[in-house]
Amino acid sequence: MMLGKTAGGLFWMCRYLERSANNARLIEAGSRMAMTRADASDAEWISVLSTANALDGYNERHDEINRTHAIDYMLRDRTNPSSVMSVVDAARNNARMVRVALTREVWEAVNDTWMRLKDALARQVSEKDLPNVLELIRQQSAQVRGALHGTMLRNDIFNFCRIGTFLERTDNVARILDVKYYVLLPSVSMVGSSIDNFQWETILRSAAAERSFAWLNKESGPRAISEFLILDQRLPRSLAFCYINLARNLANLEAEYGETKPCQAICANILQRLTTTDIDAIMEEGLHEFLTRLINDNNGLGTQIEEDYRFAY
Repeated sequence: MMLGKTAGGLFWMCRYLERSANNARLIEAGSRMAMTRADASDAEWISVLSTANALDGYNERHDEINRTHAIDYMLRDRTNPSSVMSVVDAARNNARMVRVALTREVWEAVNDTWMRLKDALARQVSEKDLPNVLELIRQQSAQVRGALHGTMLRNDIFNFCRIGTFLERTDNVARILDVKYYVLLPSVSMVGSSIDNFQWETILRSAAAERSFAWLNKESGPRAISEFLILDQRLPRSLAFCYINLARNLANLEAEYGETKPCQAICANILQRLTTTDIDAIMEEGLHEFLTRLINDNNGLGTQIEEDYRFAY
């Protein structure tokens, strides 16, 4: 069995790289949604910071929430452990620790990501440069993912990488949906309005799913978009797709090591929930309640995987 520290390094390297791209998408979504405001409110940035689980840390650093400070905190602030620069630093440190387990192409892609983003984020990003910087962050994450898929053996190394990616992606998509449901609208009276619909479509964009949704759906709206992002097994960022692949990667580890771990039962229970329910049942339970339970269970699965494979050793 692989050493726990090596397994943990691979797992967290990929979690952090996924988080960097997710942050870029969140910032883009916040910018687009802010354009729907008739006033000068910065409420979108509350939702962006909440989605990234960074609101408390931001409030410790700043007296008010505004676009400039929120973007800088999400991109560059080293006191924010989830800022793009912080997670890219952490991804590179983990890659260095497990370098002998990586192909040359993967290591170079991670190192190139760190060097290019360190340069791009050396100073506060101007409004004019922001779209290009966000695109660079997404491209660099995709470059690492491409090197991983194109050059790595499909063994335990690959499986720990993919487990980290899908756990992080699940958390991000669930949080995007949950924060939209509770925070984004100016008031309850805006539900169903053109602003509401635009914001839901922006959620699709933040999940890199707007084109796919348009191909498959003639009508938009909160219900259809929630169903797509939660249950559609064809979408690489849907919750169901993530858990199908998590179960597969954990099963691959079981086959390779000849041992069943407790984390597999947790994963199987969550997967069953995602593949045997429908959007009607989710809405009846309450979208917020469903997503909160899933986020907590997903976090619990991550903790169990760390314990089962002894990441701390």
